[in-house]
Amino acid sequence: MTSVTRVLILGGSWFLGREIAERAVAQGWEVTTFRRGRTGTDVEGVTTVRGDRADHDDLARLASSGPWDVVVDTSSFVPRETLALARALEPVADRYVLVSTVSVYQGWPIEPLTESSPVLECPSDAGPGFGYDGDPGPSTYGFGKAGCERAVTETFGTARTTILRPGVILGPHEYVGRLEWWLRRMQRGGRVLVPGSPDRPIQPVDVRDVAAFALTPDLTGVYNVTAARRERMGDMLGACRDITGGGAVLEWVTDEQWLARQGIRQWTELPLWRTYAGVWNVDASNAREAGFTCRPIRETVSATWMWLNSGGSAVRHERAGELGISPEREATILGLWDAAQLDHCGSE
Repeated sequence: MTSVTRVLILGGSWFLGREIAERAVAQGWEVTTFRRGRTGTDVEGVTTVRGDRADHDDLARLASSGPWDVVVDTSSFVPRETLALARALEPVADRYVLVSTVSVYQGWPIEPLTESSPVLECPSDAGPGFGYDGDPGPSTYGFGKAGCERAVTETFGTARTTILRPGVILGPHEYVGRLEWWLRRMQRGGRVLVPGSPDRPIQPVDVRDVAAFALTPDLTGVYNVTAARRERMGDMLGACRDITGGGAVLEWVTDEQWLARQGIRQWTELPLWRTYAGVWNVDASNAREAGFTCRPIRETVSATWMWLNSGGSAVRHERAGELGISPEREATILGLWDAAQLDHCGSE
């Protein structure tokens, strides 16, 4: 008789954590989530332990609910909290899956990356705010995640640890709202300022595919989790236009340095646009060899639009307020671009 897999999900109500919980329940696994319960809702079919990962008494109470075959951690940010959590769970969990980020790399977002690229140095017992923020370059977020990786690996050992380093994750329930912003903008129609070249390779992944990979049985090691650079920026934004049916006209500002000189905030004012060479050049061949698959970006766009139109509303992240260019500023930039193109034609 096959035993039921027992999984503990740290988080479980937001975006990736929620998708992992729903998928594990659908697979017939016995699912426990550990969360404070301040935002989001519990997934139907899970057992929820309320608690704070910064509270040692809560951690002891959580550990007493074990054992588990695997822990999946989608909500680690502070190394010393992750270290305490890992130490509490190590006696009652066989394996620990930590969802990290490509931001742990020293070269992010400037240079192409593989799993062997140097990682930021952060001690496993570091507190919040360790490190510094560069522009571009390292961030306290990346330092913190690197310290969390170290905390788990030091406690569970490499043979019992799985580190997943995704780049951009999109799909239903996405709480930052990058794809949602483009969908809403395309829905309004008219001339849409879009940055760079439609042929630029991009590597966002669908939340459902990351969740499936996170639940791969017996998976250990370190994996970049990004798409295979087959998709293009034009594929994503074209899908946004087509699926919303807003009749938008995509105006590609192909001179990215010109666009940067206008003071456009990269990554936020025009979501998912950044000029640095490493942003969409993260090798994930090891993950694909281990079974990771990534659906076409059009499917992600379509599923997100369906979710939004069915009353979907994500738990909003504080970064959501940074997204998007105002209609007035967009029109101004497009007017300047038109004039620049006329000047260029006139000088030939």
